[in-house]
Amino acid sequence: MRRPVRLIAPAAAALSALASLPLAACQEVESQVRAPESPNIIFVLTDDLASNLVQYMPHVKQMQQRGMTFSDYYVTDSLCCPSRSTIFTGKYPHNTGVFTNQGADGGYRTFRGRGNEQATFATALRKSGYRTAMMGKYLNGYQPNDPVPPGWDEWDVAGNGYPEFNYTLNENGRQVRYGNRPEDYLTDVLAGKGAGFVTQAAKDRRPFMMEIATFAPHGPATPAPRDAGLFPGLLAPRGPAFNEADISDKPGWLQGHPRLRPEQIRKIDTVYRKRARSVQAVDDLIGRLQATLKATGTDRDTYLVFSSDNGFHLGEHRLAQGKQTAFDTDIRVPLMVTGPGVPAGSTHRGLTQNTDLCPTFEELGGVPVPASVDGRSLVPALKGDPTPRREAVLIEHHGPNDRPDDPDRQGRAAGNPPGYEALRTAGELYVEYADGRREYYALKNDPTELDNTIEQLSPQRLEELQSRLNELRGCRGGICHT
Repeated sequence: MRRPVRLIAPAAAALSALASLPLAACQEVESQVRAPESPNIIFVLTDDLASNLVQYMPHVKQMQQRGMTFSDYYVTDSLCCPSRSTIFTGKYPHNTGVFTNQGADGGYRTFRGRGNEQATFATALRKSGYRTAMMGKYLNGYQPNDPVPPGWDEWDVAGNGYPEFNYTLNENGRQVRYGNRPEDYLTDVLAGKGAGFVTQAAKDRRPFMMEIATFAPHGPATPAPRDAGLFPGLLAPRGPAFNEADISDKPGWLQGHPRLRPEQIRKIDTVYRKRARSVQAVDDLIGRLQATLKATGTDRDTYLVFSSDNGFHLGEHRLAQGKQTAFDTDIRVPLMVTGPGVPAGSTHRGLTQNTDLCPTFEELGGVPVPASVDGRSLVPALKGDPTPRREAVLIEHHGPNDRPDDPDRQGRAAGNPPGYEALRTAGELYVEYADGRREYYALKNDPTELDNTIEQLSPQRLEELQSRLNELRGCRGGICHT
């Protein structure tokens, strides 16, 4: 069911030689590499990629072997625009003002109108001398005729790039239309532009920071033509929460869901196959970037970061395809990092969040992290510090009950709950909904969140969770992570 890794010469031989080394030898080589003063940074951000797709991405699995995996990495809101706004700024949605994908509390217009574009990792790194590039998907609501935001030297961004064909790119202020030929496939176009940017930056001997944000595997999850026939018969994972037998303990918004019918399950399987096919081009993109870094001699000076803006559920807890819940299927996403000094094959198990990416990129680039940033740099972890750095992270969401006139809200069948705020600790999930309902899962014994045991909590523990959630729901700056 898995394809062989497709490597581009001349990197194939070098990567093959590295792969032949014992893991301990690889770790020794990596640990001896010291981070340069101004390292390069490449950030590959996928759209709606759940952790269960990583198994079909050989180059991403290779990143796990060559670098660090953050096993407890969460997003502040499992929705595209709020999550991306947090990544750019290092701030929670209650500080960016972006909770949804459009309207007064979300989308590109809100992000820009609240001044967020003036204080991103891009503006900070560009001021310090970095050459910066943004490619692919920016924020929901951005159109190709909108202006290029501050902080970016290279700008190749689409509006509606979800179909992967017949889209328009804003290429440094110029609108360029792409068609439906195989060479117009958007993820491949981004791979080519990214490789070109790296090659030119290497010639200029200037440190660079590039974000490539793919539209894959977001629906319709169109695969590259070469991958359209892969994984015949592949089924969506059937974990303990799939089509959950008893949801009587769940809050009211979920209790009324009937069990999934056979035709719904067949559709879920079809969607999963399409998603697995669509990430093949993303994996090829990573392989092409790795090969370009090797060919230009910049591989030992470059951090490569891979992640997703949010997770995705497919059948868990009787929910059809979607996101936006507080369940781990939606809020817990992959984060892998390779680069100079990063211990090979390592795992960091402390709680981390997408608020941490902006200060991480800034510290790697030698830029002072503003006190207003809610996240905390992951650089100590990348250097091998195993110390957990948080006791809890905050998840916040504006649901349809908060915005009854929102035409873009997803149906309840997809799992868009009422507004909520949640506290995720290393072993617990505590949720408070806008309608007054609550949830609690003891994850050590219930990792798939089957049993809501809020009624069994001791008054003392309930008070502790409520107090910590109250501290975080209005936090700003360092208090958010200390």
